[in-house]
Amino acid sequence: MPYFDAASSAPLHPVARQALLAALDEGWADPARLYREGRRARLLLDAAREAAAEAVGCRPDELVFTPSGTRAVHEGIAGALAGRRRAGRRLIVSAVEHSSVLHTAGAHEADGGTVTEVPVDRTGRIAPGAYAAALREAPDGVALACLQSANHEVGTLQPVAEAAEECAAAGVPLLVDAAQSLGWGPTEGNWSLLTASAHKWGGPAGVGLLAVRKGVRFRTVQPADERESGRSPGFENLPAIVAAAASLRAVRAEAAAEAERLRGLVDRIRARVPELVPEVEVVGDPERRLPHLVTFSCLYVDGEALLHELDRAEFSVSSGSSCTSSTLTPSHVLRAMGVLSEGNVRVSLPRGTAEAEVDRFLEVLPGVVAEVREHLGAPKPAEAAPGPDPDPEPEPELVVDSLGKRCPIPVIELAKVIGEVPVGGVVTVLSDDEAARLDIPAWCEMRGQTYEGERPADRGVAYRVRRRA
Repeated sequence: MPYFDAASSAPLHPVARQALLAALDEGWADPARLYREGRRARLLLDAAREAAAEAVGCRPDELVFTPSGTRAVHEGIAGALAGRRRAGRRLIVSAVEHSSVLHTAGAHEADGGTVTEVPVDRTGRIAPGAYAAALREAPDGVALACLQSANHEVGTLQPVAEAAEECAAAGVPLLVDAAQSLGWGPTEGNWSLLTASAHKWGGPAGVGLLAVRKGVRFRTVQPADERESGRSPGFENLPAIVAAAASLRAVRAEAAAEAERLRGLVDRIRARVPELVPEVEVVGDPERRLPHLVTFSCLYVDGEALLHELDRAEFSVSSGSSCTSSTLTPSHVLRAMGVLSEGNVRVSLPRGTAEAEVDRFLEVLPGVVAEVREHLGAPKPAEAAPGPDPDPEPEPELVVDSLGKRCPIPVIELAKVIGEVPVGGVVTVLSDDEAARLDIPAWCEMRGQTYEGERPADRGVAYRVRRRA
């Protein structure tokens, strides 16, 4: 069964498995002890730290291991904010950061701090000079800025080196979440702190990396501990750490060749999906992106049903769609980008993915999407475009009551009636589904109609769409 969700967690690399089994026999003792078994464990831990630091591009004594990538983010942000409390309490983040960053930002606000969110364009990328502007316009002192190296949902690469220079010029440290990119190569630029997670590159779960450059003011906010420089308390999971470092070195050795191969497969998906499936929006930067990841959204599709049907066809993919059982709101990444969220599919290919698996996915996908659309009563492609004005004279304005109906039903009902108003007429969609705020404007852009905005309604929001063609 093809597994196409490596961005969530990559399959365990063979080198990681071998290193893990070996370290279970050799690295079970306490590395802080001076007897023989402890010294052996300490040698393994030191070697793992040196290998990981080399891959990150920092000194070994600047890097600590944490119980997860999320913990690395939490501890990195909290420690930098505490260390620079005298400089100010403002935190700058991009609108598409991983939830671990945004949750930490929310906790910072709840504690009296302030947060500036830098917007992105429709590709999910911050604009050149965006962080310099945010630093310049901040009404109070900025303690820390955060920017991911690559987006976890759409694969867009961020201009980390440029943002790091902008932050350095202002004397503000930059924390980079490199979870998605570290397995593909080092993070460029003069960053100050960096976090990553081993299970994203094929290491075992339960190992994160936190690098803090020398000279960065940092104060651990949790109770002091003698392990990991006091920055990540608790007994180290040494076998997992050894496996994480060994697999990081292994995937880096394979990265250039595998990136080129997977980029070709992803390019094929990006090109063929819009040809095979009507009413699809491929999202993310088409060039400056991770080599193994592509995301697209399908009009008139229930994301949960689509994922279930693909799973029945033996394809494991993920989604940022609001139409899933886990959430009733669109992905914050898709929302920040202003792109279609319904029927969203993220395909992230693990190393070793065969071309035949991608070809079969492209064979299966059109039928699966058509089946889900038919089940929902969505208009067929020929019906979706407004036809000639009906006779007698059409109403100049229609109201569609979609209150209580979830994605993608409000957009389906809009598509069915847009041809019932004359060119210049208006359809008002009443909806209490948060996804409609994103998907109706996206539908208008895809269908060549004019979105005129929203206004409060009795039990939801009224979205106005003017027929343009």
